[in-house]
Amino acid sequence: MPTGTLTEKQSASYFLISVSTRENLELCVKYALAGFPSGESGAWTYCEVEEGDFVSFLFGARAHNLYRVVQKEAVVEAERLPPWKPLTFAETGRTYSFPFRLRLQPIRTFVEPIARTEFAYVAENLLLRGGYRKTHFQADQTTLQYVSEMGTLAEGLPAALPLPSYSTFVPRFTRSRELFNVPQVSGFRETILQSAIRRHLTFEQNLQTLLSHLDVAGVAPGDLEILGEKALAQGHIDLLLKQRVPLGSSIKIPIEVKTKKAQSKDVAQLQGYMDELRGECAIGVLIAADFGRQDSSGTAQDRVKLVRYSIGADLKQTPTFHEIYQSLALEVF
Repeated sequence: MPTGTLTEKQSASYFLISVSTRENLELCVKYALAGFPSGESGAWTYCEVEEGDFVSFLFGARAHNLYRVVQKEAVVEAERLPPWKPLTFAETGRTYSFPFRLRLQPIRTFVEPIARTEFAYVAENLLLRGGYRKTHFQADQTTLQYVSEMGTLAEGLPAALPLPSYSTFVPRFTRSRELFNVPQVSGFRETILQSAIRRHLTFEQNLQTLLSHLDVAGVAPGDLEILGEKALAQGHIDLLLKQRVPLGSSIKIPIEVKTKKAQSKDVAQLQGYMDELRGECAIGVLIAADFGRQDSSGTAQDRVKLVRYSIGADLKQTPTFHEIYQSLALEVF
């Protein structure tokens, strides 16, 4: 199993990072620093983005600048560390600090509306969601190519951020409620499993193994990219395998993920997504911990492929995300 270095992957990913206020956006840009809230969604985002990936800030329906992630850091007692003040959400009354942080290298400077055609992949997700309501959105390689030519090359260095002495931690995940200690230890949710599977499939060797068992002919793993949640009119695909550079047509393979045993309704849900993707979707993949007999027999002649996942790391304890995805295995029925 390869280690998680970006050089062994197909390519860097590109994310738009949602920013909650104008003040926080200005601080992010000033210090070339991204921060995610102390809840489980922040831990999930921190796992999704890795060093070497590209990000832009998303605020006011506009994309701000292009950066490369140079360092990830989860800090203890983030509420006492600048630059962001703790933020209280009116809907829940909960207050969050920003322990999950990305240090960024400015690449290009621009402020562009996401209504532009070049941002169509992300804009469609936002429109079908009815707004942000998410910490980050992954865009495809085509979008990254477009933004790599927007605006101008960044000049100068970001402002230095003076920080007092602080310590860091590695986020961990568990199925045992008694071990929860957010943000250090979060629950093993479906989003973490989705991220682990996405990371697993960014390695060409793993993707090639899956494709060979799915009977997908004439498609090289290097021609595909694996993307996070994709919004459709009737719901959200957990993961999407698609051609990196479509020529004439675009192969799309939706992947639905369930942490526990899959049900017949999950097969029907995936088939609905496949119908919406129409002729460009030859097959769909349902990944779960297990399947009932009815599920496996009922899809044998259909386009839905069933894949059982297993994780070698002990989720009754508190493994790291690295330990989770490194020990992940996929078995095609």
